[in-house]
Amino acid sequence: MYSVVSLFSGCGGADMGTVGGFIFNQKVYANNPCKLIYACDIDKKATETYQENFTSDKVVCGDICEIASDEIPECDIITGGFPCQSFSTVNPTKDPFDDRANLYKQMARIVKDKQPKVFVAENVKGMMTLHNGAIFKKVIEAFENAGYKTFHSLVNAADYGVPQKRERVLIVGIRNDIWKAKGDYSFPTPTNSGNWVPLSVAVPELEIDEQKYYFSEKAVQGMKNAKNNMKRGLAQSLDEPCLTVTSHLAKVSINSRDPVLLVDPAKELYRRFTPREAARIQSFPDTFRFVGSEATAYRQIGNAIPPVLFWHITKSITEYLAR
Repeated sequence: MYSVVSLFSGCGGADMGTVGGFIFNQKVYANNPCKLIYACDIDKKATETYQENFTSDKVVCGDICEIASDEIPECDIITGGFPCQSFSTVNPTKDPFDDRANLYKQMARIVKDKQPKVFVAENVKGMMTLHNGAIFKKVIEAFENAGYKTFHSLVNAADYGVPQKRERVLIVGIRNDIWKAKGDYSFPTPTNSGNWVPLSVAVPELEIDEQKYYFSEKAVQGMKNAKNNMKRGLAQSLDEPCLTVTSHLAKVSINSRDPVLLVDPAKELYRRFTPREAARIQSFPDTFRFVGSEATAYRQIGNAIPPVLFWHITKSITEYLAR
């Protein structure tokens, strides 16, 4: 059994994949040989959701910058999707050197001090190309200077059975002594490349009773009258994976780049996703419970790493360590 420390754990999307033992889209994702022993996140509601769904030895709500390495237990694996706002492709003009961008240094610090066998870091696609790759180079150097051979890949969650087109860069670090003994790590082969799971898995019914999820006639008319060059009304096909859902799901606009649902073309009836639909788009099982208001649930869901994607990553890592 491999002991796991989860940094920037959020509500636990990655950790659901780490431990496994859940069902999504009528498929069983078996238990992985992993035990959660420590998790931390700065979001209070996210940590409350985490505690509702996991039995980690210790869950801390706090700023990672203020958590000393000796407060974190020895472990075999460290995971973390450090905050990515400054690396986003949505707004490439943001300062890539602000405090949020530098949080990768906190993860590198803990990895260096704890020396796990493996670490896994996740971030947005934009991190790889920002400033012509200079930022990504700094991130890789920080982890390699901690004593690790790193492997990275740009993966699309849809290629692994998630009903969502979500591209993320994953960095897997193998401690140098283990890498020299076992050789290179390989990312798992996509299971659904060319056979993507459709959005219909997450949205069994287009029309629902709750009116609060529907956009007003005024909003629809505003979309129709907007300038032609604006991206708007991104109605999703139920026959394809959804576009990427984000942390501002509660504030989704019909006149933006946010994915929405067209319930009735003739009536020009649009609506947003319900929290449970959004969770399914991220591949959370229906048994997963979110604590707090719908707004906080949306934020937790949009910030999460898809459990099904991370299950495949974890499985490949444990198989690597066992070989």
